[in-house]
Amino acid sequence: MENTSLPAPRIFPLADQGLCIDWGNRIDPALNAQVQALFVRLQQARLPGVLNLAPAYSSIGILFDAARLLRERPGESPFETVKKQVEELLQAPVDLPARESEILEIPVCYAPGFAPDLHALALQKGLSPQEVVQLHSGREYRVYLIGFLPGFPYLGSVDARIATPRREQPRPRVAAGSVGIAGEQTGIYPLDSPGGWNLIGRTPLQLFDPTRPDPVLLRPGDRVRFLPISTRAFHKLYSRS
Repeated sequence: MENTSLPAPRIFPLADQGLCIDWGNRIDPALNAQVQALFVRLQQARLPGVLNLAPAYSSIGILFDAARLLRERPGESPFETVKKQVEELLQAPVDLPARESEILEIPVCYAPGFAPDLHALALQKGLSPQEVVQLHSGREYRVYLIGFLPGFPYLGSVDARIATPRREQPRPRVAAGSVGIAGEQTGIYPLDSPGGWNLIGRTPLQLFDPTRPDPVLLRPGDRVRFLPISTRAFHKLYSRS
């Protein structure tokens, strides 16, 4: 599990029933691959008392059943119990193959009706709207994590020329399928929701559908490209979804 090119993780409590394994607060593909490798290892280990695992860009949160662990190991804090098991997994050699996935093309309509922040972002960056679209759709993205909403992918990283902070005033409603930028990240809203990302387009695909055998379209480690489409193509694909 060790990788000398990456920092050693820090392990610390999350309230009284949680633990965090943290490699540092940054967006880094190699670091995120380490996070995903440990996440898979933790899933396979099925540590006693662990209730939930939450992988992020550079950390994993673990929620555990403190009452159960106290019953099973009286005299030892639940945090120390889980911490010891995690440290053993971190030290044990593991050869997990890198997750191979085809590049998934996400069709996106960047027309004004679907991109309320595109023009303002272009002006702010000294670019034309078409240049913003070209920069956004002209590279491959990694799915670093799923969070915020069921199926919401955090993708990175956008071209530095279009990176921009979240809006100061979040919108009370963002339509499902909206594609936005926040900092170095780009993401897709899977459901109607409040949100503060800068909206530059919308996809007709359903990223989350509870009626499907696998409700979530994207998974951490997936590779994504955005494919610009017309308004007509959007409505045609949307009617099929």
